[in-house]
Amino acid sequence: MAHFNQRPGSKSAVRILTEPFPDLAAFSTLVRMLVLRNPLGCTSYRSAKKYHPPVGIVREMYTAKFIYTNVKGKRIGSTSEIYDSVEGYETGIAAVISNMANIASHRGKAKHIQDADLFSVILKCHDPSGELFFISLARNRVTVSSYTRNEIRKRVEQWAESVPALV
Repeated sequence: MAHFNQRPGSKSAVRILTEPFPDLAAFSTLVRMLVLRNPLGCTSYRSAKKYHPPVGIVREMYTAKFIYTNVKGKRIGSTSEIYDSVEGYETGIAAVISNMANIASHRGKAKHIQDADLFSVILKCHDPSGELFFISLARNRVTVSSYTRNEIRKRVEQWAESVPALV
C-alpha cells in the first residue's frame, strides 16, 4: 500500500500513485468530488471581506501531447499544448488535429498521444483549525503541502486510502 512520505524541510508529503489516472474523465471526477463533497471536512472562511469556499481550485493545467507522422507512419515531429481548463484541453485537441496549416508545416498527420498527457490541479483547503493547506493532484501523484499540523496529513492520507484511484 502506498503511503505519504514527508519531504524534508517544508511540511509537505507526496504519494506516487501505483497506476496513473487512465484519462481526463477519471481525473476530473475525482477533482469535482473533492471540491463538491468536501470529504476532508474543510470549512469556508472570510479574508479581506471576501468569502472563500472550503475547498477551492487555485490552478489547473492540462497538457496534451501530439506526434506528427508521415505517410509511412514514421515520426517526423512532435508538440505539446498546455490548457488551463478541461474545456480548453478538449477543444484544443480537436483544433490541433484539424489545423491544416500546422499539418502542412509538419508535412505529416497529427496524432494525439493520450497516454503521455499530463493533468494537474492545485486545491486550497481551509482546515477547521483555521490553517490553510494545499492539495496538488496530478495524473501520477498526490501532494499535500503547506501544513503545520500532522493531523492534516493524516486526514488526507485516510481520505486517499478510501479512493481506489489513489492507492
